[in-house]
Amino acid sequence: MSNTKTILRALAGETLPVPPVWMMRQAGRYLPEYKATRAQAGDFLSLCYNPDLAAEVTFQPIRRYGFDAAILFADILLVPQALGADLWFVTGEGPRLSTVTTRAEVEALKPAEAIHDKLSPIYETVKILSKGLPEETTLIGFAGAPWTVATYMIAGRGTPDQGPAHQLKTRDRPAFETLIDKITEATILYLSEQIKAGAEVVKIFDSWAGSLQGDDFDAFSLTPMRRITEALHDMHPGVPVIAFPRGAGTRYDGAHKAIGAECIAIDDGVTAEWAAAQVQPDGCVQGNLKSTHMVTGGDALVSETRRIVKAFSGGPHIFNLGHGITPDADPENVQLMIDTLREGQR
Repeated sequence: MSNTKTILRALAGETLPVPPVWMMRQAGRYLPEYKATRAQAGDFLSLCYNPDLAAEVTFQPIRRYGFDAAILFADILLVPQALGADLWFVTGEGPRLSTVTTRAEVEALKPAEAIHDKLSPIYETVKILSKGLPEETTLIGFAGAPWTVATYMIAGRGTPDQGPAHQLKTRDRPAFETLIDKITEATILYLSEQIKAGAEVVKIFDSWAGSLQGDDFDAFSLTPMRRITEALHDMHPGVPVIAFPRGAGTRYDGAHKAIGAECIAIDDGVTAEWAAAQVQPDGCVQGNLKSTHMVTGGDALVSETRRIVKAFSGGPHIFNLGHGITPDADPENVQLMIDTLREGQR
């Protein structure tokens, strides 16, 4: 672990004069070089499973912007595919999966240990990145959290309210809990292999955590992420975890302790000032510029970037967006954000 890597220093609890920065979905459709490589691959899944091309699109934003971290290019739905679900992508509409809605279908999934047969190309991508990134750049691996992955597996696609998953949770809770356990076990193994291949940090994305209410938020968002975090800490001491229970609102307060993660990523549904007071005292916070600023740019982007940096300046902070950068973002606005962050550093 190099002390020149600012992301790792922030994750270790250090307050830095300039926060390190990366962006969710920083390798993606807003970049012309990504579009060219994506066309070369032929389709999205072929890009994910081609280690050389997946590494190339991961390198692209590092070359262009000098982000402090690179995040592995992959997709959270590769895990359900590796467990035996059919997965395909519909152009302009997104992912489709064969559904898992009964106990028999849950039990028919492959054992967690079987995922490596399908996911070995992803580990090869991590190895390429580990060798090829600049020495100051941190490599982040990732996976979807069990609740979010389950919502796709149950519905067969993304849904506005995760209704099919909530319905299965109500109709057949034992089957639902078995599915959550299966995904949790597979995710531990998946992230462990990423770490073995060279990932220095891992992030768990619970993109739909906000739709869980009451005790279900603890049982199906926080608890599975804690199980994953504790297992990884046992298997790989010193490798930090970033957890992102998106949409948690005031429930971000206490998330560090509930999950055991070194860093909690926050969306833009809470203010940086609130998070600095309620969340940051427990550890590193990541976030939380609205991704729309990457589209609109201008003075508002500059002032919001400065406001967030100031709000979090009293503790460990990794600058990021509150959600992934969108395809309509202007690459020049990304540069403006980075220049604003680093002004006076040179």
